[in-house]
This record gives sequence, C-alpha cells and structure tokens, in this order.
Amino acid sequence: MTDTLTPVLSADWGNDRAWTLEGYESSGGYKALREALAMKPDDVTTLVKDSGLRGRGGAGFPTGMKWSFIPQGDDQPGGAKPHYLVVNADESEPGTCKDIPLMMATPHTLIEGVIIASYAIRAEQAFIYVRGEVLHVVRRLRAAVREAYEAGYLGKDIQGSGFNCDLVIHAGAGAYICGEETALLDSLEGRRGQPRLRPPFPAVEGLYACPTVINNVESIASVPSIVSGGADWFSSMGTEKSKGMTLYSLSGHVKAPGQYEAPLGITLRQVLELGGGLREGAELKFWTPGGSSTPILTTEHLDIPLDYEGVGAAGSMLGTKALQIFDQTTSVVRAVLRWTEFYKHESCGKCTPCREGTWWLVQTLERLNRGEGKEGDIELLLDLCDNILGRAFCALGDGATSPITSAITYFRSEFEAGMHTPSWELFPPAASTLFESAELDNATVGGSE
Repeated sequence: MTDTLTPVLSADWGNDRAWTLEGYESSGGYKALREALAMKPDDVTTLVKDSGLRGRGGAGFPTGMKWSFIPQGDDQPGGAKPHYLVVNADESEPGTCKDIPLMMATPHTLIEGVIIASYAIRAEQAFIYVRGEVLHVVRRLRAAVREAYEAGYLGKDIQGSGFNCDLVIHAGAGAYICGEETALLDSLEGRRGQPRLRPPFPAVEGLYACPTVINNVESIASVPSIVSGGADWFSSMGTEKSKGMTLYSLSGHVKAPGQYEAPLGITLRQVLELGGGLREGAELKFWTPGGSSTPILTTEHLDIPLDYEGVGAAGSMLGTKALQIFDQTTSVVRAVLRWTEFYKHESCGKCTPCREGTWWLVQTLERLNRGEGKEGDIELLLDLCDNILGRAFCALGDGATSPITSAITYFRSEFEAGMHTPSWELFPPAASTLFESAELDNATVGGSE
C-alpha cells in the first residue's frame, strides 16, 4: 500500500461550486471523456481491467471484467440487441453513506464516468437508479444532466465522435431490496422490486432482456481518473489484489464522522486517526467494516488491512467500507436487534428463509433485549441463522445473519445476560446515545486532514 492520502474522488468536495458544470470543468472535468472517445471502446475496457478497479458496491468484482462479459455483435444470443448501463445509486444500508455525498458534491464526476463506461460497452442508453427518498440528490443529478446535454456531453454525436448516449435519472420508490442488482432491474422496468433467478445473468439478459452492466456509483465515478491517470497510476495505490483509492464512511462514537478517501489497505487505526479518534472517554468495543450486513469485528482487528483479502481473512467482508464504531457503552444485543429489525422490515418476502427467518430472529432478540430470554435462545438464534444463510433467494438473508453470528462469537456473555437482565440496565440508554460528545461540526469529508 502506498502512503499517499492525496484525494482524488473527493478532491473538489470543499468547492461549493464543484457540482456545477462550470466548476467541474475548471478542475479538468470532461477531459477524460475526450481522451476516452479518442480510443477504441475495447481499449477503454482493457484500461479499466488493467487498472485493477474492483466494484465498490460491496462484492468487489473486477469492473473491467464485468464490462467484457457484454456480448458484442455476432456473439449476442438471438441477434444484436441494445446494450444498457445501469448505475446502482440505491444506497440504503445502515452505516453506508459514501455515494450520496459524492453525487451531491460532484455529480458530473459520475456523469462523465457513465458516458465513458457506456462508450466502452457500446451502450447508447444509461440509467442512474437513485433512492427516491433522497430527493435533493435526484434534483442535483437532473440539473447536472441538463447541463451535460446543453454542453454536448450527452445526446447525439457527443463531442463530434459519432457516439450517442442518453442518460435518465430514475427515482426508485424506496426499498432496500432494490440495491440487489436484479431487483433493481425489475423496479426499473416498472415491476415490484424482487430478485431474479440467475442465470441468465444481467450481462446477457438484464434490463428489458438485453445485455446490461450494473455498477455502483463509486465504481463508475472512478473511471474518469483512471482514463486520465492511467492504469499504472491507479494500481500504484492500494494492495496487490485490491487496487486504488476508495471512500471509507466513518460513523458512530468518533469525534469527526464523515467520508475519508484513502488507498485500499489502510487500517481502521489509521482511519480513526483521520477522524480525530474516538469520542472522549470512549474505548472501542466492536465495529463493522462494511455496513450492518457484514460480520462485526473487535479491537483485535484494529490493524488488519481494509481491503477485500485482509478483511476476508479476519472473518468479515469489506462490503461498502462503512466503518461503524461502537464503544463500551453500547449493548451488542440491542445493536444487533436494531439491524435485524431493519432486515425484517426490508425483506421483499419472496423466499421463506428470509421472510419467516428474519421475523423469528427479531422475536428471539427482543426477548433477550428485554432480559426475558429462554433457555436455548442463543442456540435457537444460531440455528435460525444456519437455516437462512445460503438458503435465501438473495444476499439479504445472508446479511441479516452475519452480525448475529459474529456478535455471539465475540460477545456471547451479553446474550447470556439477556436471560435475566434487560440490556438497558446493563447499558443505560443515556450513556450510549449515538454521537454523544461527538464533534459533529468538525465532521470531515474528503479525508483531507
């Protein structure tokens, strides 16, 4: 891992005009697009593949490889079909808060990435699927799209290249399940958002049964910098298998929660230093490396590299790099209950393991939280998780089980205490109020300390 902390994605976040076309162009915006249009589409895909960029939405799948799966010309089953690019901006997992700040601060970074990616996969129609509740983001993106059309960066014959590309900002109805890529496609087509059976995969039959690439906001927003800086520059950051810079969302019992940009492979200890450390009197108890759907970790994992391999070796997942920090005043049982209530509420109901399993998980956790647990409740939780994990239709079920099983592994004694003592007696709410004493006014974005 390189030691550089020079911001790339967040370089202009301190400029209150960076969200406008004028402000974006003043710092070199759309230069990468002109460079990409001078290349062959396949060469752009190769460049992204060589850079080592991996999907920033959680799975970490190589972005350039995903683009190369799109069948071209005679390779397409059933003859030539239109190609589509879909950007997944349905950010809604507890703790995850990197894409919305990016879209608010520099929407043209994403739009430029969309046009370059569309050119690479030969798609003339692209969509950005945004969570409907974040209306301010929808408005800002639509304003930026209008500017891009007026400047000739979108529409017909972009910059005289002969390439056409239209972009639609689509506001979803608000469902966590639509963050799953096939459920997002169903929602985009006007149906209830529920995951699809695969195969066929979206690269072959995605939106409107046509070849489709679905990427996260941060993944696509990273593309212009790769075109400008080159594959070697991008891969010089990060670790051997996890290349480049990324955005870490730091929240919880810290002095300066916010978004911090750093190379993959940085440690939580280093990120906490960027965030001013824990709040006064706080001691780290547990944390999530990638949002509420990833197994929790503890103080013994402070120095593991925050990359896909390092976090995986520690028994968790990097996910969306949502670092939620909890100190000694937090009840693990209560925290896990709140997350599980979220997954129960957001289950689409399509499959029995998730629909029924998350309901029973909540019932059991509520008993333990009230101090009314029954003998065998911990074993019941583990058995329920075992019957959900790997058996649900999509990853929502797996995500619901991860914090529970890991919490029991590291803090079984707290669950045992739930047999006779309510969590609020062990951890009084007044002492564990989130962000108590946190210096919220000093929250930093961009990692430019």
